[in-house]
Amino acid sequence: MTLDTLKATEAATLLLNWYDRHHRDLPWRVSPPMAARGAVADPYHVWLSEVMLQQTTVQAVKAYFDKFLKLWPTVENLAAAETEEVMKAWAGLGYYARARNLKKCAEAVARDHGGRFPETEEGLKALPGIGDYTAAAVAAIAFDQRSAVLDGNIERVISRLHAIETPLPAAKPAMRRLVSELTPSDRPGDFAQAMMDLGATICTPKRPACALCPFRSNCRALAVADPETFPRKAGKKEKPLRLGAAFVAIDHADAVYLRKRAETGLLGGMTEVPGTGWTARRDGETSVEAQPFAAAWEACGTVTHVFTHFELRLSVYRAKVAQAVACAEGWWEPIASLKGQALPTVMKKAITQAIPHAFKAV
Repeated sequence: MTLDTLKATEAATLLLNWYDRHHRDLPWRVSPPMAARGAVADPYHVWLSEVMLQQTTVQAVKAYFDKFLKLWPTVENLAAAETEEVMKAWAGLGYYARARNLKKCAEAVARDHGGRFPETEEGLKALPGIGDYTAAAVAAIAFDQRSAVLDGNIERVISRLHAIETPLPAAKPAMRRLVSELTPSDRPGDFAQAMMDLGATICTPKRPACALCPFRSNCRALAVADPETFPRKAGKKEKPLRLGAAFVAIDHADAVYLRKRAETGLLGGMTEVPGTGWTARRDGETSVEAQPFAAAWEACGTVTHVFTHFELRLSVYRAKVAQAVACAEGWWEPIASLKGQALPTVMKKAITQAIPHAFKAV
C-alpha cells in the first residue's frame, strides 16, 4: 500500500499502535499506560519542557526540568521568582532569551489567567515567548487539541514519508499542511509525541532503522531514494567570525570580578566577566588596551564559541590584583561559588581558560 492509498486514519492508527508499545518515558510526559490509569498531562510541565527542548536535546533538558520543578513546582511559583534566580537556574542551557520569556510568560499566566494556561493555540500564542510550534505542542499534548505540531523530528519523518523535494525552510508550510492532514481527532497529543519519538528513535538523521518503522511500507523516500537525503536543505552560509576580549581578574581572596550584561540583546541579563564588544574588526579593540581597569594583564589564550548566526573568538586575559578593585557596575565572586552564577557557556569557557580549575568539583 502506498501513501496515496493509505488513509490518514489508518496512518494514525499504525503510528499510535507503535507508540503504545515503543514510547519514550520522559519526566514531563503522561505515557499511554499512565493515561490508562487516569493520569492527565500537566500544562505547566508540558509548556516548561517544550520551551527547554527548543534547540536542546532531551538528555540535556532532563536535569534542568527536574531542577526547575524543585525550585518552582507551579507556574505561580515561577512567576513570583526573581528573574536573576531564574537566569541562574537556566545557565548552561543556552538560548537565554528563552529564560527571560519563560519568566514573562509565567507572570502573564499567573496574572491574567489565574494560573491556568489557555487551551487553544490562539490563546497560547498571545502569551509572551510562545510561537506557532510551542502553541501547537502545548495545545495538543496538554489539552488534546487537534493541532499540527511540527518540530525537527517531525519535519524529518514527514519529508521522508512524502519524499518532499522542496528544501527547508521553504518546505515548512507544506509540511505543516501534511501533518495537519495526518493528525487524528482522537489522541492528537499522543500522535504528536509519537511522531517526535519516531523521528528521535527510528527515523533518525543518519542510518534510520527503516525496517522497524511503522510507515516502512508507505514511505516514498524509502521506495525511491535514500531516506538519509531527506529533508532536503538549502546550502548553509558560512557563519561570520566576530572577535572580542574577555578579562578575568582574580583578587587576593580568590574572587573573580563579574558584572551583569544589559537586559536586552544577546545573553541579556546574564553574568559575564568584563570584556569588549564583539566586533568583526581586527584591531586594538580586542587587545589588552581594552582592559576594564589598570592591572598586570597577561594573555592566556583564546576561546571560540558558536552562536546561531556567528562564530565568536575571544582573546582571554588574566590579572591577579592585590585587593578587590572598587567598581560600581560589578562585584567580586569567590571562585568556589561561580557555579551558582548565571554565567553563559561562553563566559564559563573564558573563565576556565584563565582559571582551569574554576568549575571543577571540589
